[in-house]
Amino acid sequence: MIVEYLIIILAGVLVGFINTLAGGGSVISLSLLLILGLPATIANGTNRVSVFFQTSTSVTTFWRNKMFTTRKIWWLVGPATVGSLAGAWLATGIKPEALEIAMVIVMAFMLVFIFAKPERWMKENTAFLEKKIQWWQVLLFFGVGAYAGFLQVGVGYFLLMALVLGVGFELVKANAVKNLVILFSAAVSLVIFILSDQVYYLYGILLSIGSIAGAYIASVMAIKKGGKFIRWVIVASVILAALKVTGMVDFKELFRALIG
Repeated sequence: MIVEYLIIILAGVLVGFINTLAGGGSVISLSLLLILGLPATIANGTNRVSVFFQTSTSVTTFWRNKMFTTRKIWWLVGPATVGSLAGAWLATGIKPEALEIAMVIVMAFMLVFIFAKPERWMKENTAFLEKKIQWWQVLLFFGVGAYAGFLQVGVGYFLLMALVLGVGFELVKANAVKNLVILFSAAVSLVIFILSDQVYYLYGILLSIGSIAGAYIASVMAIKKGGKFIRWVIVASVILAALKVTGMVDFKELFRALIG
């Protein structure tokens, strides 16, 4: 038991570290929760506990540094939050087996996306910021919010693209607003998962402890070649999750054998 808890905390540290430096950390946390034997629906809800506490920490820091300087952001946070409610409600009603397959497919897609290094072609266009919010931007953030509520994996990348390419934020402020959107999304979707009894609180708290520590470590350290290391950790996580979902390896029994 103690070894299992330590693994979860250490995974949380890695997730917080990766999300602070690059994004895509939920691939690791969801993979681990699946490997430890949680049904996909409960793993999906449990992961939101860590996301909520991690983004609460980062948003507090951004707020203190006055990164939220325009009221325009609330026209983006609003539809994204409503979308998250719809996405989370849909996720709570899906069969665990179907959700597991969806998770592995999305995580595999994220491998391609992460290795493509999207930051190379995401260029800011601040001229957009001078214009009023358009209806298609509201729909865009509703859609991204719905995905965040449904699965969460890789939503940070999608939000950055929407904020930079679709709204015109420069990358630093886009990252701050991204965390604000995810905070509201995680909060409302977590409520839905709690009401549906799809949260394993012990694992969620342990992940949160680790992810907060990881985010703090990443914020005060300069890591050389961190991106390459992160990408291969995510590759390994997706492979392990696929082995579990396909039934090729029973990791729960393997852990028990190692501990016992």
